[in-house]
Order: sequence, then structure tokens, then C-alpha cells
Amino acid sequence: MKRVLDATAPPERLAGLRIAVGVFVVIYLIGRLPVFLALGARPAADFDGVGVLAPLASPPTGAAVTVIYIAALTTGIAATIGWRYRPSVIAFALALLVLTTLRSSWGQLLHFENLMVLQVLVLAASPAADAWSVDACRSNAPQPDGTTTSSIRYGWPIALAGLVTIVTYVITGIAKLRYGGVDWVSGETLQNHIAYSAARLDLLGGNPPVLAEFAVRQEWILGTFALGAVLIELSAPVVLIGRRSRNAWVIAAWVMHVGIFLTMAVGFPSPLFGVAFAPFFALERVVPRLTESSQAFRDRRRQSRRQTPGSGLTTEELGR
Repeated sequence: MKRVLDATAPPERLAGLRIAVGVFVVIYLIGRLPVFLALGARPAADFDGVGVLAPLASPPTGAAVTVIYIAALTTGIAATIGWRYRPSVIAFALALLVLTTLRSSWGQLLHFENLMVLQVLVLAASPAADAWSVDACRSNAPQPDGTTTSSIRYGWPIALAGLVTIVTYVITGIAKLRYGGVDWVSGETLQNHIAYSAARLDLLGGNPPVLAEFAVRQEWILGTFALGAVLIELSAPVVLIGRRSRNAWVIAAWVMHVGIFLTMAVGFPSPLFGVAFAPFFALERVVPRLTESSQAFRDRRRQSRRQTPGSGLTTEELGR
């Protein structure tokens, strides 16, 4: 049985992970621009530095936050396309770490942001621009052609990124049991979470989640969903067994996140868009398949254009 996370991989697979993570983070930064820039206007009295910002007694100024954001966005784009990759990806990882840590220093902890930052940090320590990058195109060295021999040089970052995803889910499952206990498994804690989210949105003038009212009224469903969520999170290591178990777990985890969004209006973009699960798949196969599909589409379209309307014959056949 072929392992999902192998010690070796071709450079294109690591490059695919770089592009997937980079595109997601850049789009996320653009979409959350107002939120990040608003950090510079938050009350200094509420600031409590955590992580790399723990030594700070007061938050950075609004101008500093803007500079950090611009640095994260510009270096993120450069790292994604693989332009001057080594300095750009290191600057990207550091700026993103500071920016997300700053957000957490006001008490808003977003687990998917932690996973996102860890993936970027792994990429910052890897040769992810040896293929499918501006640097690779400008290099005089022979470029990978899809048949390049796999190497641990490209395999270990993917394996590490995958393990980070697995550990993240396992820790989340343990936390549910540790802090929620039996009430979580029974569905009571989940019911309170859903009811609180719906009431809060209603109070603030927003629209309650689509399935919130239905879920709150169906306690047996909540108990099943709560138990299922814990089992999915704790069983994350099954992706290491093989492709079938990987596919089953990824689908189950994705459905879980969809359910969370529909009942609590809490979206986890990284898992919902599949980026959290990207290390588990052979991303180097995506581009050839897209190329083949595009070529087949162009061939069919060219063939249809060569036919005259109503005749069913090509122009060459009519000329004979």
C-alpha cells in the first residue's frame, strides 16, 4: 500500500503546495484587509501580547501595522510565484506570523490561521521554488519535466506540513473532551454554542445560520454531530494508512466544516477550500491533467469550427 505522506517527493509536488498555500494566504490577506488594518486602532489597554509579541508592553502603531500588512502581502505574492524565493518567503513567513499574532493579542484566536502560518513557516525552510517558479525559469539549470527523481529534499516539507494538519485536528479533538467533557459528547455544549451564535447574530442585525434553528430543536442530531466531530478530529492519523482512508477522512472533515458553517456561521477557510489537506495529495498531477483537459477542449472546439452548420461534414470533406 502506497503511503500518503512519503519521505521523498518530486520537486513539482512541493511547488504545487507552495502555490496552493500562497494563493490562499494572499487572497485571505486581501479579503481581510479592513480587519487587519483595524488592529492599529484598537485600544492599547486591551492589548496582551502573546507568542512572538509577548515582550511588547503596548501594541504597534497603526502605521507599523500597515507596513507589516503590506510586507506580508507583497512578499506573499513574490513567494507564491517563486520570485527571489528565499528572501521573499522568509519575509513572508515572519510578517504573517507577526500579523496573525497581533490579532491574537486582543483575544481573538483563530485556529485555522495558526495552521496557515505553520504551513508557510514549513515552506520558508524548504526549496519549494525549484520547480514551477520564476526563479526556476530564470535559472540555467535543467528544469524538472515531471519525470524528475523524487528526493527527500522535497518530501520532508510536505510530510511535515501534513503532520502539522494531523496534529492540529487531534489537539482540537482532545481540547473538546478536556474542556467540554461528557456535555460535549452528549451535544449539550454544541447546542449552547449554536444557540448563542444564532442569538448573537440576530441581536446584531445579521442573519442566523441556515440550519441553526433546526439543529437546536433536534437534540439527537446534535449528539450525533458532536460525537462525530470528536471522532473525526481524533482519527486524523488514519490518513497515513493509505489513499482510501485518506479520502474518506478528508471528505468527512470537509463535511464537518460545512456543517459548522451552516449551523454556527463559523467558517474555517483553509479546510473549506482544501488547502489544509493539500499536503496529502500529489499536486504535481493537477497541472498535467488541467493541461490535457484544456488541450482536449481546444481540439473539440477546433473540430466543431471546421464543420459547416447542418452538414455534419468538415470543410476538408466538402472540398473533396
